[in-house]
Amino acid sequence: MSTQRQRAIIKGFRQQNFSLGPDALSLLESICDQHEIDDENIEASVQYFVDGYAKQDDATMKVSMAILQRVYDDFQTSQEGSANDGESSLDPDTHLHFIDAFDMPAWHWSPEKSGFEKISKRPTISGTADSRISAIRNRLHVIRQTILRSEHFTVSTIPSRDGAKLLELRSTKDLLGRADQDFLLFGMLFHSNAGTLCLEDLDGKVELDMSVLDELGGPGEGFFTEGCFALVEGTYTDEETFIVKVLGHPPCERRDAARSVHGHIDFIGKGSTTISEDLNYTRSLRIEHSSLSFFVFSDVWLDDERTFDGLRRVFESCIANAFVPKVFVFCGNFSSKGVVRSNGKSIMKYQESFDRLADLLASFELITRTSRFLFVPGPLDLIESPSSILPRRPLMPAFTSRLRSKLPHVVIGSNPCRIMFCGQEVVIFRDDLIARMIRSSILKPTHGNEADLKKFLVQTIIDQCHLSPLALQVQPTLWELDHSLRLYPMPTALVLADKYEQYELTYEGCHVFNPGSFLGNVFGFSTYFPATARSQFSELGMEED
Repeated sequence: MSTQRQRAIIKGFRQQNFSLGPDALSLLESICDQHEIDDENIEASVQYFVDGYAKQDDATMKVSMAILQRVYDDFQTSQEGSANDGESSLDPDTHLHFIDAFDMPAWHWSPEKSGFEKISKRPTISGTADSRISAIRNRLHVIRQTILRSEHFTVSTIPSRDGAKLLELRSTKDLLGRADQDFLLFGMLFHSNAGTLCLEDLDGKVELDMSVLDELGGPGEGFFTEGCFALVEGTYTDEETFIVKVLGHPPCERRDAARSVHGHIDFIGKGSTTISEDLNYTRSLRIEHSSLSFFVFSDVWLDDERTFDGLRRVFESCIANAFVPKVFVFCGNFSSKGVVRSNGKSIMKYQESFDRLADLLASFELITRTSRFLFVPGPLDLIESPSSILPRRPLMPAFTSRLRSKLPHVVIGSNPCRIMFCGQEVVIFRDDLIARMIRSSILKPTHGNEADLKKFLVQTIIDQCHLSPLALQVQPTLWELDHSLRLYPMPTALVLADKYEQYELTYEGCHVFNPGSFLGNVFGFSTYFPATARSQFSELGMEED
């Protein structure tokens, strides 16, 4: 084989940071010769191998002969299947997966390896003090590695006039003995025992002086809470305080950019896909399943008679219009007032409402035969563990037994939970998050209208790569399961189900929406279309008594 073709093979793998040994290169050369691949198609053919290799969970940076042979064998098998079956259409059921927060594999950032490392030990709900420290450090490491990869912080090797004005990201240990100098720091905001606002990173902490921040325009957009991570630019003083001049959230990394770096990692536990495969899925969805949809409901109060009337009308409308969604997502709270654990009558009524819902759903055989039903608990619902801790356990089996016996496709999910569909990741989280963020904000937002509040919430959650960027004393989390709240890589869509009013917006490619409460002036819910990765608000008018 010519030197030019060898260079093309090596270049294809090197672009994904893989290195080829002589044996692996010889194997690829023989495969190209065997299939008579010409020079014009060599790069595209090599890309198939690169994508297939990166998809393997056990892929190593130095290309393994065994894994490479496995990729080739799988490719041959798929080609034979395509030849036998002709042009096979996309089957949505085979690409639809529901992921419980308690079943997600734990991937932690390893500073030594500068990459993610899978934790073999199964996470438990009774974490140690080391687990708490590890959870917070992992949040910092995940965000920090995206900052260092951002074009705004990457130091160029080519000298330029503008480069002299850029501030390098520094640590708190670099402040010592350098009074009256400007620095750019990254760390977690918290209040000290004395009540002062501080910034803490891996090397130490420093007290923040916010006195001049308002004069310079105030903090950047978003909510700044105790426990969130922030970029701080300012001047260090002789009094060992840091005068803040600029305060902002770290820049987020788009989903495609993150997956181009960590695409070989299966964060969800259902198999990773390559970017090219995702593009093929999207193309097939738009051509073959453009009308395929998910219905998302929130605050489905089963103790209110109007809820059953509204759901019945939704199901009847689906059948009348021949528009049956692939997935129905029902988010709590499933009781408008909550359930008292010590009140037997209240608990019995709670269970009877779920039994009644099961009977209602079972009466629509066409829907139950073709659709999947996902139930996500809210803050006031009865679960096995305390509902104030994240992630929350699924609804107790005693309340959902009839649902599981009468419906062929029902999933009793955790909060949060995830849906993987044709390479898309849809995260579903039920919490009154916007009110919690407003209460916990330590700085007054620069703007305060309704549109800004929604935007600030979405920006904060996405930039922080976490569903709960709050101090642990404000929002307790299970330390060893903190990775299940992580939003990295950025999901395709994020459902922030909240009792707040309905909204939908797209931030850096991630579509975020809140279906709002089902009961209101109308029966309201959201419809998500995977083919376009967008949602729309749907409603049915209430019939007057």
